[in-house]
Amino acid sequence: MIYISHYLSPLGDILLASKNNELIGLWFKDQKYYLESIKEEIVENNNEEIFLKTKDWLDRYFKGEQPNIKELSLNPIGSTFRKKVWKILCNIPYGKTMTYKEIADKISKEKGLKSMSAQAVGGAVGHNPISIIIPCHRVVGSNGNLTGYAGGLDKKEYLLKLEQN
Repeated sequence: MIYISHYLSPLGDILLASKNNELIGLWFKDQKYYLESIKEEIVENNNEEIFLKTKDWLDRYFKGEQPNIKELSLNPIGSTFRKKVWKILCNIPYGKTMTYKEIADKISKEKGLKSMSAQAVGGAVGHNPISIIIPCHRVVGSNGNLTGYAGGLDKKEYLLKLEQN
């Protein structure tokens, strides 16, 4: 069974999802791939411990603090490749960015490959089911341009500006 809860952020309604008291999803209302990985029965439950911790984490984040991702038990649902990309995202420091190409180069080096498609990385970044906490908003185009964000570029821009203050 999947539990859900809502969080009202400065950017609008966010849906949280958990299974076995681990966070498996965090989506802005109506973002691309909303609830995409959820295949089980869904029940609203605002008292799950992971939701209370996540809401506290988000409160602090939106106040400009830098809560640690390791405070939360995360278990995003995805392929091995996507999980590898998401793990790299978790290591992008607060207030910093990384390009899709840099992530592709990092993975290709780890796998001993000559190269890897930045587009494949972009697909994995775009399907990140735990927005904000797994900071896909910190990934930019090779020229530093803001590109794709499942929640909308306006939200990506807001999050990056928040982290610059």
